[in-house]
Amino acid sequence: MNAKLAKEEKALLDSFEKDEWIPVKNLAKRKKELSEYARNTLRKDKRLNIRISERDLIELQRKAVQEGLPYQTYVSSIIHKFINGALIEANK
Repeated sequence: MNAKLAKEEKALLDSFEKDEWIPVKNLAKRKKELSEYARNTLRKDKRLNIRISERDLIELQRKAVQEGLPYQTYVSSIIHKFINGALIEANK
C-alpha cells in the first residue's frame, strides 16, 4: 500500500491486519442500536444561554471554522465530550 496514512488510519489498519476485529452477529440490529444512540446523543431539546467574553467567542468561532462546524455545534460537542470524560487537553 503506497498511500500515506494518518496516525489513526494506520492504527486501524494494523488492528485489522492483526485480526483484532470481531464480526457483528446481527448487523441490522447493531446498526439500529447505534443509530438510536446517535439520535439520543445529538438530539438538542434544551437551550443554554451563557455570557462569555468577545475574545473567547471569536476564538471559539475560529476553531469551529477549522473543524468545519457551526460554532454552536462546536461548543455543544465540547460540552458533550467534557461530560463524558472524552475531552483531552492539548499539549502546549
